[in-house]
Amino acid sequence: MEFKLLGQEVNREPMERYMKNKFPFLGIKSPDRKLQERELLKESRNWDTANLILEIQTLYQKPEREYQYVAIDLAQRNYQRFSLEELKTLLVIVDQKAWWDTVDSWRKVFASYAIKFPEHKLTIFNWFFQNESMWLRRISIIFQLTEKETLDTEMLTEAIETDQYTNEFFLQKAIGWALRNYSKVNPGWVGDFIATHELSNLAQREASKYLDN
Repeated sequence: MEFKLLGQEVNREPMERYMKNKFPFLGIKSPDRKLQERELLKESRNWDTANLILEIQTLYQKPEREYQYVAIDLAQRNYQRFSLEELKTLLVIVDQKAWWDTVDSWRKVFASYAIKFPEHKLTIFNWFFQNESMWLRRISIIFQLTEKETLDTEMLTEAIETDQYTNEFFLQKAIGWALRNYSKVNPGWVGDFIATHELSNLAQREASKYLDN
């Protein structure tokens, strides 16, 4: 049976406006969506991975934005079950209907896989590193966002330096975000990085947030 979400009209317009009217919404706030998708996510554990990927792809093509969120939640719930090759098949939809909300959520899927299977970390990073798509390069910058001791500083440096001088807001914001998060763990390294790199005002301001306290 086809999965359907039930929205609330009162929420639709404000949600669309928040996302710059780039996508149609049903009007389902996150807590309600999670309730509506709960049984689907539970059932998905029993699907084979081929059907799981097909369902993710099918949901992602639906016009309303909430279906993209459900598709990503399905991937996040089941990422440990994918082979590396199966995970790579999802790359094609990451750049579809791309905006910061879905891209940052996809980052979590791929990063979770890399943390679970660290032998594949470099391979996955390279899917995004220096990619033609700005959105996929954003993932390369924030790929290690939640890592601490396992964060590879060379990997982070390469990702940042690729777009160090770009005028793209979402990439400069990502640079600052990645450095700011890592400064909680290794403020000395981040301070040295800022001192030895010509960063945009935005990236430097974001990166220095905790260093200035």
